[in-house]
Amino acid sequence: MLVSREFLLASAHNLPSYRGKCEKIHGHTYKLRITVEGEINEEGLAFDFKKLKEIVEEKVIKILDHTYLNEIIPVPSCENIAIWVWERLKDSLPLVEVRVWESPDTFVTLRIGKEGGE
Repeated sequence: MLVSREFLLASAHNLPSYRGKCEKIHGHTYKLRITVEGEINEEGLAFDFKKLKEIVEEKVIKILDHTYLNEIIPVPSCENIAIWVWERLKDSLPLVEVRVWESPDTFVTLRIGKEGGE
């Protein structure tokens, strides 16, 4: 069973090597969707939403929210943010997917299989 929770965070960034608007410092209200996998237990839960929230807020949101992302992630594209989030969470959660929206209609999705391949 797959279980997902979404989170919002507001941050600034720029992409220094990009030629265009994103080259300059600007901000986004990012949306993250973290998806984990589990078997339904005796409580009827595949994964506790509260536990998922606590882990993601501690390991990701508290670090990235209201920051200049370039100081944390060297090239903070949506793609690299997704990789960074995955690396922060992979040892604490049975991760299946990390999705990062930079706007309502643009997002990236990272899925890494059990064998470690993307």
